[in-house]
Amino acid sequence: MIRRELPSGRVATAVAVTALTLASLVAGSPAATAATAQAQEPVKWQPCRTYSDDDLRTLITSDEQLRKFRALLSRMECGTVSVPLDYGKPRERQITIAITRVKAADRKRRLGSLALNPGGPGGAGYLFPLQIASMNQVNAELNDRYDLIGFDPRGVGYSTKADCPAMGGQPPEPGPLTKAAAERAYDSGVARNKACGTSDPAFLGRLTTLNSARDLDRVRIALGERELSFLGVSYGTWLGAVYRSTFPGSVGRMFLDSVSPVTFRLDDFEDGHAAGAERNFGRMASWIAERDGTYGLGSTPEKVRTAVLALRRTYDAAPKHYSDWQMVADGSTVAMLAIQSAPDWPQVAQAFKEMREESDTAPPALRKLLEQGAVRPPSPNAPERLNATTGQAVFCNEDPSRLGFSEAWATYQRRLERNPVTGRAIPFTAQCAGWPLPVQAAKVRRTSGSLVLSGHRYEAVSLYEWTKQMHAAIGGTVFTVDDDVHGSVLRVPDCAAKLVSYFDTGRVDRGCDGTPVPEK
Repeated sequence: MIRRELPSGRVATAVAVTALTLASLVAGSPAATAATAQAQEPVKWQPCRTYSDDDLRTLITSDEQLRKFRALLSRMECGTVSVPLDYGKPRERQITIAITRVKAADRKRRLGSLALNPGGPGGAGYLFPLQIASMNQVNAELNDRYDLIGFDPRGVGYSTKADCPAMGGQPPEPGPLTKAAAERAYDSGVARNKACGTSDPAFLGRLTTLNSARDLDRVRIALGERELSFLGVSYGTWLGAVYRSTFPGSVGRMFLDSVSPVTFRLDDFEDGHAAGAERNFGRMASWIAERDGTYGLGSTPEKVRTAVLALRRTYDAAPKHYSDWQMVADGSTVAMLAIQSAPDWPQVAQAFKEMREESDTAPPALRKLLEQGAVRPPSPNAPERLNATTGQAVFCNEDPSRLGFSEAWATYQRRLERNPVTGRAIPFTAQCAGWPLPVQAAKVRRTSGSLVLSGHRYEAVSLYEWTKQMHAAIGGTVFTVDDDVHGSVLRVPDCAAKLVSYFDTGRVDRGCDGTPVPEK
């Protein structure tokens, strides 16, 4: 399906690293942890919410998964944990973290509690254990010996939160972005950031990965656990790395899939996405070239690349307004197709083929890709999936770049030049320009204990190089997935089996094949 990995709503991770403050070091010290354990109240358990099938449809993919989801829902417990808004002032304002628990099925062989985070920042994890365990039978085995713990990080879902007005700007005009249009978009973004950041600075300024890690340790204590195991995907890998670095004695087994970079600037992060996508397009071009008889885009990767570049230029010169669809296709649409991962290559190649033909109606393959990638509008009672305000605040509280317009424009132009096929897929942005709150960050470090870092060899969202960098910084075992699909371990039974085995035994081999490349 089409995956729009944009800064304001990516599933992948964005992180920031500078120096720890003295308060951070104190909060993570053994003495502070012991004092917290004495003061922390237990979980306040309460009746769980009820959901209609429509409420859950944005979280699940089939009627069979819905049946399994509901069976798990009947076993789920719901509660809240009280934590300080500001860990530098622990006796002042308190906020709540919403958690869920599905107790281990095999109580006699129970190994402990396993917290799960789906990514973000701003991603809701309240029902994530149920999503995982209902996805396939292998994943369900995680619940045999572990209590599965879901949680909404501060600022998200059923936890204490604040909402700014809509953070997204107006969609750009079709065709190549002009400097004047970019400057207008930049100024509008600065105004939105200032308005958001000043709306509730006391709360928004405390939305950081480090504070979420501290909250997670409070959850551990409230559950009465000596250690907490952790499974994180995408941004959840950064949360896991910060948690492990800040509270090394609190962590049991930890598996991080699609690993974040160790150091972060949002512009560097987006450059990495574009470069990874351009590189992976070479694999797509080779696949399409081997099927030239079907798609007619060229018999060599070079010819396919030339054909796609020509298509991008054609659509930029004359964006297509379809008579049967509101969408307007331009060069960025072609680039968006070019960044798709291997499972979608057949539909992408067919869309390229159809887009070369003259037609007033939308190419069927393009329409199918976009429609299957669309998120179903939630019902009013549906659980939140992503909180845009928290996503923005965490990004911007931790991003030191905050580029001025001239530098942001030069960065964008350089990205287009270096990545001619895929560069247009990442729009011009200076996402944190004008954010009025100070830069904060956490530093990861090497500690002892059980850790697996799962990197996908060809992925463009979380680059494989970032897994190696994180390994050098914090240690652990590198688990290599030979695919290009972000966070696919839980969705591929053979890979998931190795993940489950790791949490059961503490042992893991060096990788799995991941999502296969289509034959046709």
